[in-house]
Amino acid sequence: MPRNPHILLVNPWIHDFAAYDFWAKPLGLLQLGAILQHHGMSVSYIDCLDRFHPCAPPADPHARNGRGPYHKTPIPKPPGLEDVDRNYSRYGIEKEWFRESLQAIGKPDLILVTSLMTYWYPGVQETIRELKQRLPDVPVVLGGVYASLCHDHAKQYSGADRVVNGPGEEGLLNLVRAFTGFETASRFDAGNLDSFPYPAFELQNSINYIPLMMSRGCPFSCAYCASRLLHPKQMVRSPASVVAEIEFWHKREGVVDFAFYDDALLVNSSKKILPILPEIVLKGFGVRFHTPNALHVREINQAVAELMFRAGFKTIRLGLETAAFAQRGALDSKVTSDEFLKAVAHLKKAGFNQEQVGAYLLWGLPGQALGQVEESINIVKKSGITPVIAHYTPIPHTDLWPQAVAASRYDLTADPVFTNNAIMPCQKEPFSWSLISRLKRLVADKI
Repeated sequence: MPRNPHILLVNPWIHDFAAYDFWAKPLGLLQLGAILQHHGMSVSYIDCLDRFHPCAPPADPHARNGRGPYHKTPIPKPPGLEDVDRNYSRYGIEKEWFRESLQAIGKPDLILVTSLMTYWYPGVQETIRELKQRLPDVPVVLGGVYASLCHDHAKQYSGADRVVNGPGEEGLLNLVRAFTGFETASRFDAGNLDSFPYPAFELQNSINYIPLMMSRGCPFSCAYCASRLLHPKQMVRSPASVVAEIEFWHKREGVVDFAFYDDALLVNSSKKILPILPEIVLKGFGVRFHTPNALHVREINQAVAELMFRAGFKTIRLGLETAAFAQRGALDSKVTSDEFLKAVAHLKKAGFNQEQVGAYLLWGLPGQALGQVEESINIVKKSGITPVIAHYTPIPHTDLWPQAVAASRYDLTADPVFTNNAIMPCQKEPFSWSLISRLKRLVADKI
């Protein structure tokens, strides 16, 4: 065993009815990669979702502000979902490309695999199966969202030698020591985000955008959300460190698009985002910012809206979830009708247009009537911004999980694959293209 071990990071395939790169990068995995490099280890990376793989057709990394479709290969549907009237695919690079990458990398001492959506675990299984077939004596450790929220299932079915629950930084060096014998003193503080090295985005074939996290965790306890389960300890970076990272990637790699991954970006804004924005304006980077994770509506005042506009925010997503305000108490308490309308007015006055500002609306909640969703769409459209339909995903251990289990036509407790939001698992009626088309038409129609 070499004194400085070689660690392979793998972002697995997605198996799903639909998948698209909406500013989705394995930030946690690449953060671990940077920490490993920081401690003298050699790190390789295979991204099974790489849209810019050398064998893939040429693509513009800056098209659609960095977003774009994944390569896909049709595959059979999982057991129990054969009757769903949608095509099922493996999203990501071809198997042969994966195998060639493995061969080129050589034999690592340890493999770290991440995971995201719980119902994407079949892609995780396939990835680990490929790794084990070609590197049978190399230990594989699985972490990430599926590994944490469905820990027992992952231990039993993923094929990994070890499954890690929760953020991986704290136990990372101990994990490496256990599997490789390599010991080194820690050069970072797992409880201080400012001590982390920048994520190892340079391992990618192309840097089409950079995900940023100014904070981890969320002070709210929304019934449908897993944020507090995944990040029970809230941590915040210093504004200066965030500005420095933006400047680093912009100047070194020419990055133009940055996506904030924070679950509570605007909460306690005077100590977080507000000090950043004037610095961005002053430096004149000419970059674009996006918020694929929802912003808390009540935190948007006129000063915040104007600073965001001047700093270069181009994609604003508001966490509305439903405009049925009288009935939303069972979901959350984060926004009222008046707060929503005021926030929209602030954003429009600041200069944002309808295409730039969207409000997430959940569809497929347990017991939710289609008419309620339609009413919410109309309310959002009348406010002058864009409704963005978000299909509800039942998440284990959340407050809404028992209701989801009771409402579903599937046994959600039997297999995470049945929580796939593409099949509307908490609706009693089977998947319907007509309903989807109906809502799409309503969103598209002019008021």
